[in-house]
Amino acid sequence: MTEADAASASYAPNPSYATTAPPIVFVHGTRLNAGQWSPQLAALRDDFAVAAVDLPGHGARSEQPWSLAAATEVIASEVDALDRGPALVVGHSLGGYAALEFARSHPDRLRGLVLAGASASTCGAWATPYRWAAGLVPRLPADRLARWNDRMLRRMYPPEVVADTIRSGYAFHTLPDAWGEVIGRFDASAMRHVAAPVLILNGEKDTVFRSGEAEFARAHPEARIELIPGARHLANFDEPDAFTYAVSRFADRLPDAPAAVT
Repeated sequence: MTEADAASASYAPNPSYATTAPPIVFVHGTRLNAGQWSPQLAALRDDFAVAAVDLPGHGARSEQPWSLAAATEVIASEVDALDRGPALVVGHSLGGYAALEFARSHPDRLRGLVLAGASASTCGAWATPYRWAAGLVPRLPADRLARWNDRMLRRMYPPEVVADTIRSGYAFHTLPDAWGEVIGRFDASAMRHVAAPVLILNGEKDTVFRSGEAEFARAHPEARIELIPGARHLANFDEPDAFTYAVSRFADRLPDAPAAVT
């Protein structure tokens, strides 16, 4: 297996399903990896061509330096690898902001966008939680943070939901650089660069990261908000079936991709 293979998980759809179904690329959140999306990949792979990527500095790409530009190229490469035209990109937290940057830099590769836990401004006073996290993490030993995360995930979620995430490890070393670049860069105005329909999909109890959802939705003519009842920031872990169904329903309603010019 090559490094590129290890850095993503992808599945071709069942050939009996419509060829108009959009491919779906999942982009993980802060410190996590492509394993975050194992419940969604398993549930969707019979209906869609699906993939989950490791961002630079995370998972199988843990040795690669972080940058938003590199993150967008990782997403673009996975869209191209699925070879089914523009994709629905689903980004959680850090991955949501990377997906917004991808939407700006690669509009031709985007068929739809799901922002999960990524509809809060990272500018001005709203960036305080991000600055706090980016400043605290380097002061704590990575092995201690990893043990704490393992215990937390095992206590809160069933093994089939979190096993792949735990197995692939955490990217605490990348967090300061990643959030250092995101802070001050994104607010609702970023939605004006998204040339595709948008679903803002948040956990009902994710009060910090959904704080700007109304402003984000108002800034885009084809954006809507959907909340997952009882879910927190890791909504796809808290309520994997509800999260998957919301993504699937949004994918089914996307307009067909424009025909390729020959």
